[in-house]
Amino acid sequence: MNQSVPFPRTLTGVQMAPNSPADLARKAELFGLLEKIGEALDLTDTQYATAKTRYETVGDWLAQSDNPMLEGVLIYPQGSVALGTANKPIASDEYDVDLVAHLSHLLVTSSPAALKAGIGERLRENGRYAAALEEKQRCWRLTFAGEFHMDITPSILNPNCSQGGELVPDKKVARWKPTNPPGYKALFEKRAALKPMVRMAKAMAEDARADAEIVSFPAQTSRKGVLRRTVQILKRHRDVHFQDFDSRLAPLSVIVTTLAAQSYEYCVKTYTFDNAYDLFRATISFMPVFIDVEVKGGERRWHVWNETTQGEDFAEKWNDEPDRAAAFFQWHNQALADIDRLLVVEGFDELKKSLTEAVGSRPVTKAFEDMTSAVGQARKAGTLRFAPAAGLTVSAPAGTSVRANTFFGA
Repeated sequence: MNQSVPFPRTLTGVQMAPNSPADLARKAELFGLLEKIGEALDLTDTQYATAKTRYETVGDWLAQSDNPMLEGVLIYPQGSVALGTANKPIASDEYDVDLVAHLSHLLVTSSPAALKAGIGERLRENGRYAAALEEKQRCWRLTFAGEFHMDITPSILNPNCSQGGELVPDKKVARWKPTNPPGYKALFEKRAALKPMVRMAKAMAEDARADAEIVSFPAQTSRKGVLRRTVQILKRHRDVHFQDFDSRLAPLSVIVTTLAAQSYEYCVKTYTFDNAYDLFRATISFMPVFIDVEVKGGERRWHVWNETTQGEDFAEKWNDEPDRAAAFFQWHNQALADIDRLLVVEGFDELKKSLTEAVGSRPVTKAFEDMTSAVGQARKAGTLRFAPAAGLTVSAPAGTSVRANTFFGA
């Protein structure tokens, strides 16, 4: 891994100019494929239903504890499942479900180690949970074989956070550290609901509710919008990319998600787009700009801050392990190169090969099967259209007929 770290301020290759009709058609097909790949990465309805049931059951079990520390415990999802950006794993069927066990009545003088121990003791009282329980540095993990891992992290209110933040144990369980999962989720949803300035309203329709009091298990939607699909594609590209490197250096999902969300908001508020693919590409291109860089003693220090509370730096490990920062920039450059290559490859087979190299064979194979089936049926019926905002469409009456010079034209 190249350990040189570029300064993340140079922006190149961002397409803002209007596209020709041929370019629009090609990019509409590409984004249609990316949408299909995202759908292939989504957890199935059965997986979601199972996770929801397990989540509610664990919450009930903890809430029925006689331990005074656990009185009034509130369990809620955080992370990718809560944000709607969860991906199926590459090599297994077990994915991550991150939960918070929030105790609003406990003070900062409470022992994080004692609270964590109390949650573990309560889980061990259930025979099924005891067999699946594993202690991690900051949380407890329940492994449901063949289903998912459920990480349960304790939290209390942060009296010093004006945005309703929380405190969680540090990795040594010796003190409390600031965080704010509800605030982070609300900000992400607000950004995901932003609509670009031209012809994107339909593709970007999202439920923009950001009520931190709603803690029900999040529903899974089919059309997730450009931001969520961007995060999914990036996380899968990262996972595939780091199979050939040290996976320990792979950027955390929260870093990828945070930078993508900040970049997406900037792009939507700053530029005009005539298609979803260019917005997708621009969002990825601008991500490094939102890394906070400071120079101390002649050395760069990197920060990716949680904007919804003070003191939480998602990139804190980068400053102790510079290889992590180098790995991020190397991966980001590769992601952009792989995305740009999609526009210049010739033919169906080469496009499929490039996508497979970028995000793996399973989602690409499923996406091509779904797309070719739908396109074939629509072409026979004479209803094949493209709409720049939504990608390739086989049902909407609005849009432009697809000419026979694009990927699926024949």
